[in-house]
Amino acid sequence: MPASRISEAKSRGIETGVVVVLARGRGTNRQEMAGGVIVPSDGPAADYGGGLTLSVFMTCLVAASGGLIFGYDIGISGGVSEMEPFLRRFFPHVLQKMASAKGNEYCLYDSQTLTAFTSSLYVAGLFASLVASRVTRALGRQAVMLMGGALFFAGGAVTGAAVNIAMLIVGRMLLGFGVGFTNQAAPLFLAEMAPSRWRGSLTAGYQFFLALGVLTANLVNYATAHHSWGWRVSLGLAGAPAIVIFVGALFLTDTPSSLVMRGRGDGARAALLRVRGADADVDAELRDIAKAVEAARRSEDGAFRRMATRRAYRPHLVLAVAVPMFFQLTGVIVLAFFAPLVFRTVGFGSNAALMGAVILGAVNLGSLVLSTFVIDRYGRKVLFMVGGIQMVICQVAIAWIMGAKIGKGGEAAMAHPYAVAVLVFTCLHTAGFGWSWGPLGWVIPSEIFPVDIRSAGQAMNVSIGLCLTFVQTQSFLAMLCRFKYATFAYYAAWVAVMTVFIALFLPETKGIPLESMATIWGKHWYWKRFVVHDGKSDVALT
Repeated sequence: MPASRISEAKSRGIETGVVVVLARGRGTNRQEMAGGVIVPSDGPAADYGGGLTLSVFMTCLVAASGGLIFGYDIGISGGVSEMEPFLRRFFPHVLQKMASAKGNEYCLYDSQTLTAFTSSLYVAGLFASLVASRVTRALGRQAVMLMGGALFFAGGAVTGAAVNIAMLIVGRMLLGFGVGFTNQAAPLFLAEMAPSRWRGSLTAGYQFFLALGVLTANLVNYATAHHSWGWRVSLGLAGAPAIVIFVGALFLTDTPSSLVMRGRGDGARAALLRVRGADADVDAELRDIAKAVEAARRSEDGAFRRMATRRAYRPHLVLAVAVPMFFQLTGVIVLAFFAPLVFRTVGFGSNAALMGAVILGAVNLGSLVLSTFVIDRYGRKVLFMVGGIQMVICQVAIAWIMGAKIGKGGEAAMAHPYAVAVLVFTCLHTAGFGWSWGPLGWVIPSEIFPVDIRSAGQAMNVSIGLCLTFVQTQSFLAMLCRFKYATFAYYAAWVAVMTVFIALFLPETKGIPLESMATIWGKHWYWKRFVVHDGKSDVALT
């Protein structure tokens, strides 16, 4: 390596240990292009060795627990919105409207004010996610998770003690800021810490904890629904999982990629030794990380602009938009929010509706457990295909039953056996999501971005997801009132579109190290036209 390159690396803050590793890196399957961008050759992807150590497992466990906070909040709002003491205190006009809307089962809970209680969190989360990229890059993944945990605790305390709507909304917005920061940092933390052979399963842990949070929230709602103060317990307990991630993050080390980017090369090597174990080729992995960071430093600013304007980043841009959009349009998110209200619509009583939400959460959690055993064995695309077909069938069945038994005007009460059938198909739909889009909606964005746009790409993924979550939570009950049973046919059509899209445009990323991910774009039948010119890849080392 030229001495000028080593001097340049030193001047940019990369520690001596990393520079030495860089200097030893001539024998790898890498080539340098004009402008100094280092890209993989067509050789095989690197395997750095090492196993699933206790250290990496505990590190990823704490990081994944960020999903517990998000999941608890997703599950808690729908059940609380169905509690009469909560509605009487904050939204008495909703009870009056429900009484006058008995002639139309689809419109029992159609209230923009009530849905604003749920959706306000995601407006705040959207704004937080827009700045989270810079904060994550400057302070590191660990610091951002600490910030997210603290904000969640504050939000839970405020909402649990709320005495008016203003206080309720402020608390929800604090929770939203926590969502924006933890959703940015935790998936990156998991992807950068996990060994490539286990990355899918460990990154899917975020969605597992999210599902656990939803199930916990549904159980809490069911237990507190009969008490006049139950809604306070349900909302206030959001602070409990916040303590878990905050205390756990205090004992974590930051990711090697983040440490190298902030000029702490010795710390990066120590972190790799800790999580990879004695059998891993730590120097080889650190060399590739350092090369990736060195390439990223040459164009450190303007990550969003580069992703939007450079032809070589076209596949990353498309998937940064498509994956979170399709994730939301599966329809599972709004069902997680409003499951008790949907089950009330099809004829279940209050207790049965809350229990239906508990069953739904348990099915989601079980399917996610299954996904962790198969995601790194069969790959990403197989799960996408199977889950997509299953979701389409179930949503069409739900639309048919509701249309036939409630009627177009919502004037007919659904017989109990058909209501149970709706519950069964809803559970099967949730299971299809749980072993496909559920975990993979977090796994894929954390894998595919080069290091120079990784924080920006994850921020785009989170912000688009939160924006669409806000739109859907604010509009779902109105859509159900106006589109009626066709609401579920609408989501089925989107799942069919996204399944075809994944089959055509998503390359398989199973088992490929992050540092070698650029190879997949140059081999893909469509994306190679954007990233390969004159037989060479233009994609920066990931």
